[in-house]
Amino acid sequence: MSAEPGVASPSSPSVLSLRTADLEEARWVIREAFYANHIDRLGPGADVGAHFDLIRLGAITAGEVGFGMDLRMRFGELGSYHVDVPLTGRIQWRQGARVAETSTPERAGLFRPDGATTIDRWDAGCRMLTVKIGAADLERHLEQLLGRSVRTPVRFASGFDVTRGAGLSWTRLLRTAVRDIQATDGLLHQPLVSVPLQEALLSGLLLAAEHPHREELTRPSASAAPTYRPAPVKRAVDAIQGRPEHPFDTAELAAVARVSVRWLQEGFRRHVGMSPMAYLRDVRLSRVRDELRRAGPGDLSVGEVAYRWGFVHLGRFARSYRERFGETPSQTLHTP
Repeated sequence: MSAEPGVASPSSPSVLSLRTADLEEARWVIREAFYANHIDRLGPGADVGAHFDLIRLGAITAGEVGFGMDLRMRFGELGSYHVDVPLTGRIQWRQGARVAETSTPERAGLFRPDGATTIDRWDAGCRMLTVKIGAADLERHLEQLLGRSVRTPVRFASGFDVTRGAGLSWTRLLRTAVRDIQATDGLLHQPLVSVPLQEALLSGLLLAAEHPHREELTRPSASAAPTYRPAPVKRAVDAIQGRPEHPFDTAELAAVARVSVRWLQEGFRRHVGMSPMAYLRDVRLSRVRDELRRAGPGDLSVGEVAYRWGFVHLGRFARSYRERFGETPSQTLHTP
């Protein structure tokens, strides 16, 4: 990150380190790096003693944040998954209709994209590792790990233990990334390292935190995970993920995979759980949904987005979309 807003490419981490006494400057940083916000002082004095050491790494914005004053923060709906891991001190927070929570150095707080979000108290002196993860990116990553579609947002528990097991390992990985990225000549500035790191952080969170798909991810027999897919299946999956708008047919995908059509169909049935063309349709539907969710009022039409991702029969597309997501494309587009 820099002092000017911008979008970082997945392979080019950007960094921001800032110390400020000014509340408005701290609000600006949080708005640009994370979310629109309102911050209230809970104590006397003008110096908020804010510090930010942040990185943007593709779908992930992470770093260490601290304040020298008790504060209250309001964010509305986040629109992203978010994790807060206090290193010192604690925060008290709530989201939507869920019960109030306290995050400490022993227990991370895990926020969902939906539900108005309030930090009722950020203790003075609380330093925290904080991570924002694009909702569509995490959900797509989960689908890739499972080898099938996931029809709803990930319903994470409100926190997880960071003193042992997977939670401790994930936190150590995150701290290493935040510290190493500050060195401009470090390995994390190399795409060969930074891209796998992003995937490790996404996969690690899905293994560390409780959610309905966690048991499936941890089963030794989960052959649908990309690591266990035969190379021909992986080649076809990568081709679809890379260009889902392309008019692939089974024969072309078999050529890409360097196997027969029959072998590819059987390989997808065993290791993906659906046919190659069903998988292509599912990826396309997910990309349409991502674009409709991001669009502002009047930015685009459903038909425009559907055509862009390879759907030429709008009636058939609309039926498939509703079956997949439980709502029409227009409902997705017009949901704030």
